[in-house]
Amino acid sequence: MAEPRKEKGDTRVPPSLVRYELLHEDASGTRARRGRLHTPHGMVETPIFMPVGTVGSVKGVGPDELLTLDAQIILGNTYHLMLRPGDDLVGEMGGLHRFISWDRPMLTDSGGFQVFSLAEKRKITEEGAAFQSHLDGRHILLTPERSIEIQETLGADIIMAFDECPPSTEDRAYMEKSLARTTRWLQRCVKAWSRERSSLFGIVQGGLNKDLRKAHAEEVCAVDLPGYALGGFSVGETPEAMHEGVAFSAPLLPRDKPRYLMGVGTPVDLVTGVEHGVDMFDCVLPTRCARNGLLFTSEGKVVIRNATYAKDPRPADPACTCYTCRTFSRAYLRHLFVAGEILAMRLNTLHNLHYFLNLMKDVRQAIAEDRYAAFARDFRERARAQEAERTRSK
Repeated sequence: MAEPRKEKGDTRVPPSLVRYELLHEDASGTRARRGRLHTPHGMVETPIFMPVGTVGSVKGVGPDELLTLDAQIILGNTYHLMLRPGDDLVGEMGGLHRFISWDRPMLTDSGGFQVFSLAEKRKITEEGAAFQSHLDGRHILLTPERSIEIQETLGADIIMAFDECPPSTEDRAYMEKSLARTTRWLQRCVKAWSRERSSLFGIVQGGLNKDLRKAHAEEVCAVDLPGYALGGFSVGETPEAMHEGVAFSAPLLPRDKPRYLMGVGTPVDLVTGVEHGVDMFDCVLPTRCARNGLLFTSEGKVVIRNATYAKDPRPADPACTCYTCRTFSRAYLRHLFVAGEILAMRLNTLHNLHYFLNLMKDVRQAIAEDRYAAFARDFRERARAQEAERTRSK
């Protein structure tokens, strides 16, 4: 049975099948919170880290391995899937879940960030973003309406509003124009949004300007949506400036809706974001670092290509229970990486994803036990000490 479509000009927000359940707020002096995100493809425990499957796959691992890692939700990207293989083809194949054989929740980014970071000769107008494909030079116009259409065709549980993501270094005059346009684009996204199983999240921009962040948060959150995101962080500013911006911005988002910090970040970023009330994170860092031979461990970062590991019989992380650490030595992982073996990328990726997902399990437990302030403080202190030691030993 076809899903009912809204009448032209109807700006009412359709009912959502994505619902946030706030379970517990940390009592140790932070804004950290435990929750659950209910979606058509299952429940997600929050705070959560979402592995990035940009073109319909999380690089280096299969859906079966993601299930073993207990990845509860993964991402796809509108820009990349629109260009290749095309949203129409994915729709013909039964939607993105069926196409990639993933039956757990999915979120799709609107494509806005990729237009501004990857596309060539882009031009931003009120209508949308006109650009040339970075793959074949095709001229494409991506509008708020088209972004929603693509995401609905893909069939993600959560879809994102089309926005502009200006660098935090942009001057104030341009930032104000950009935010006003993003708000107008959000209204157009809401009008175009028609499928109940794809729930629309709005995005708050504003760079590092607190007054602009506050004003834009008020505009975006005035639209009653299933969830809200913070965009425009981790785009060149220092970690300290980003953490300060998130600390200010996250509490501006509704308490009874999920809060999503887009494109962030390092383990310290995640732990700190949770401290300020963020529920959802995504980043390519664990998979990209894995492909470049950098492993995240309880003892700090391990650059597995380094010669010091050539005869090291220990696992990458003695405290880790992932398949890679249960089975292989640092010496073997280094051998694979230096030899250019594809297996090196897979094993490294399995470990890094396990590290990030297991970290979030520890985060959720610390919140539930009202000890998150100490957890976050100890984690940051340990990370600083490990990084200092790594720098000294180079």
